[in-house]
Amino acid sequence: MTTSSAAIVGLGMSELGKVYGYRTEDLAAAAVRRAVADAGLTMEDVDGLLVSSGMKQELTPQFAGDLGLHELGLLASLNAYGATAGVMVAQADKAISDGTASTIVCVFADTPLRENKRTGAAWSSSATHLSGYRGWQTASGAVTPNILYALATRRHMETFGTTYDQLATIAVGQRQWAAANPLAQMREPITLDDHHNSPWVADPLRRLDCCLVSNGAVAIVLTSADRAADLPQQPVHVWGYGQAHRPRLLAKDSHWGLETGAVASGAHAMTRAGVTHADIDFLELYDCYTYTVLVTLEDYGFCPKGEGGPFAAEGHLAPGGSLPCNTGGGQLSSYYMWGFTPLSEAIIQIRGDGGERQVPNNGLAMVSGNGGILEYHSTVILGREARA
Repeated sequence: MTTSSAAIVGLGMSELGKVYGYRTEDLAAAAVRRAVADAGLTMEDVDGLLVSSGMKQELTPQFAGDLGLHELGLLASLNAYGATAGVMVAQADKAISDGTASTIVCVFADTPLRENKRTGAAWSSSATHLSGYRGWQTASGAVTPNILYALATRRHMETFGTTYDQLATIAVGQRQWAAANPLAQMREPITLDDHHNSPWVADPLRRLDCCLVSNGAVAIVLTSADRAADLPQQPVHVWGYGQAHRPRLLAKDSHWGLETGAVASGAHAMTRAGVTHADIDFLELYDCYTYTVLVTLEDYGFCPKGEGGPFAAEGHLAPGGSLPCNTGGGQLSSYYMWGFTPLSEAIIQIRGDGGERQVPNNGLAMVSGNGGILEYHSTVILGREARA
């Protein structure tokens, strides 16, 4: 089996959160230039570009021209929704390994927030007319991610006895991490009662179970592990990755809501990396909802199926716990940049740049990406040292 040979050597972010007055392309360009400078390189060094097209298809391959890039060996627009960041890292690693490109930038940018409009309006849309199998969704009103993830959460609760308190513990723990993250949108501590008193979004999900909405951009630079050793930043080595994508089957005999693509994706990544669960120092899990943290934790095998709730309630994921998770606050409390939220925090931690939230053991991280309504999944394992 071919081993991974790429390393992340640059990280750049635009302003994040309630940032107004910029085009998506403007924020993306700022993040890319900061990432390249962070790597100690110039734009002339870049010969590969992968852009995440996002929900509104605002970034396209034409963005390369906006950056003034020329003679690229790799150029593509990718979209696996929240799993895109992990897919990008895998594609970049392969391209570097086979010589397609030597210095690859991956970027995501989004500007859903509008000034003087409520946050929820960023994702609201009228129901579309559907026929056949999915027509029931329009008829029943199950047409938004909040409602569909609420169905998945309820199924997990009814099947395994998962409780509101256990979901709330995830939100509270991640807010504790966010309190030490200067980039986080939400840093004020919360309690279980705060969670339980927050407004319903879609039963059983409350506002504090749901991710933020953010404007901004994040970019990374990858190159070969050999070249990374001569660059200024601590390299973040790609050890392994995996993907698993499955259609949304909302049928009574399906495992939808109980098991996700994280099972196969995580297993592929760990096999490729040659590691076991005991080797992983910390997790950065895609947390569009508290529920997705819980179900991914189970599907990755860090606790038995159905025991994610009790595991979280015991404090394992929060600061001081045995398995630090979403150490910057995640998408629930820091910023929502699709899969680049967990990816960027893993890079920060492995570099040792976490400040007050820095985890003591930062040798190996597992990073997840989840897209659609539990339809797309990617996993990346990153290490402080090059894989032997």
